Amino acid sequence: MTDETTVGIHAFGGYVPRRRLPRAAIYAAVGWFNPSLKGLARGERAMACWDEDAITLAVEAARDCLGNRDRHAITRVTLASTSHPNLDRQNSSIVKEALNLADTTAAFDIAGSQRAGTSALMDALHAASGGAGELLCIAAERGRQRAGSEAEMSSGHGAAAFVVGRGAGVARLLGLHSVTVDFVDHFRAAGAQFDYFWEARWIREAGFARIAAEAVRTGLRRAKVPPERVNHFILPALLAGANTLVAKAVGIRPEAVSDVLADRVGDTGAAHPLVVLSQVLERAQAGEILVVGGFGGGCDVLILETTAALDGQRPATGIGGAIEEGWQDTNYLRYLSFAGLIDLERGMRSELDQKPVLSALYRERKGVLGLIGGRCRKTGTVQFPKSPVSVSQEDWAVNTQEDYPLADRQARVVTYTADHLTYCPDPPAYYGSVEFEGGGRMMAEFADIGTVSVEVGTPMRMVFRIKATDEQRGFTKYFWKATPDRRRLSGAAPRLA
Repeated sequence: MTDETTVGIHAFGGYVPRRRLPRAAIYAAVGWFNPSLKGLARGERAMACWDEDAITLAVEAARDCLGNRDRHAITRVTLASTSHPNLDRQNSSIVKEALNLADTTAAFDIAGSQRAGTSALMDALHAASGGAGELLCIAAERGRQRAGSEAEMSSGHGAAAFVVGRGAGVARLLGLHSVTVDFVDHFRAAGAQFDYFWEARWIREAGFARIAAEAVRTGLRRAKVPPERVNHFILPALLAGANTLVAKAVGIRPEAVSDVLADRVGDTGAAHPLVVLSQVLERAQAGEILVVGGFGGGCDVLILETTAALDGQRPATGIGGAIEEGWQDTNYLRYLSFAGLIDLERGMRSELDQKPVLSALYRERKGVLGLIGGRCRKTGTVQFPKSPVSVSQEDWAVNTQEDYPLADRQARVVTYTADHLTYCPDPPAYYGSVEFEGGGRMMAEFADIGTVSVEVGTPMRMVFRIKATDEQRGFTKYFWKATPDRRRLSGAAPRLA
């Protein structure tokens, strides 16, 4: 590439749900029926909560990636997933609103393949080389697997995000190569809940050993990179050892084969090559060669070289930080309930009509989806929701409110309740008042309490989650919830006056 067309990754980040389901807990529940799962009952898999889906996972990964970057510089957002919750409501548009990106931002959904993530990143890099500006590429997966299956054991939930653009960034692009063949190792028809998998040995020998190996070999040759020069080889697969098999066939050193996070996260489907790439970039050094492969209906190959800019662009949390912040949830039935695989008796208190008011959602989308409050230009008073009249006791000024984003501001608990009577898919229902740094309060539901003891003054951060689902019409409502900020919990949590 010439200097004018050099493109690369400029920022990266990721998200893994905090809950971890030990595979031993899965085997303890279903081993009586399928004893062959015992050999897979090691480590743990990431487990999304009931109010998380591919959209909410994508938002968290993107927030980690963007950090303090100028979001108005983003010209396009792409969401790759095979578990998009909507078929005819653009999923990436919801992500765009939650991130408070400009209305002129283009949005695309990419699906239909396990290499949707790598294909989306390749497409973003192509677009950037043509002068498309800074592009946000996200891959997120909250897949559903049949209870008691090998896929349930091996899979996990997670997301990764990248900003790409012109210039080398933290990892400059050396080459791209893609092979497309209708090699059906598994499939899921429209309307089906679960994937159907073909025989593992055939997938390994006909798919990875031939198709993937040749794609990687050709990609390296076209980029003029010797296989022995590769420092990190990323090719996640549900089949254990498939990446090592390909590396050996191509001539990549065994020590260059990257850990695919099988024991801590599990395979996150179309997102997994990018999840592992994000985690590798967290610990990579300048001048290292990374080869990323995405397998499914062929194989994508991306070849990157890290730069000296990497040291100053690592995410605040990243995949590594999210893994360390996790906690174990050994309740397999809770996992099944969250995944919608069993229907527990919810009681009369759950019998509410959740019909959406779409016109109101459009009018208030900045507040509902973006958590945009208001700040009075005269008094500096912050309030949520934003309104024409300031709540300041000093001056009830009218029409002085300016947009004031609250999603990324630190917060602390002012009041809280743990309600065992209100219906909640994960009882008890925690909610209360939170106060933001710099001003502003709101009532919020609490999420992912886990092992944290909530009290007045507990540091919180806002997360984008599912608020409720209109089951009659199939519409999902999203809003912001407060969750314990585990990065700040190590220090004392001062109480509010």
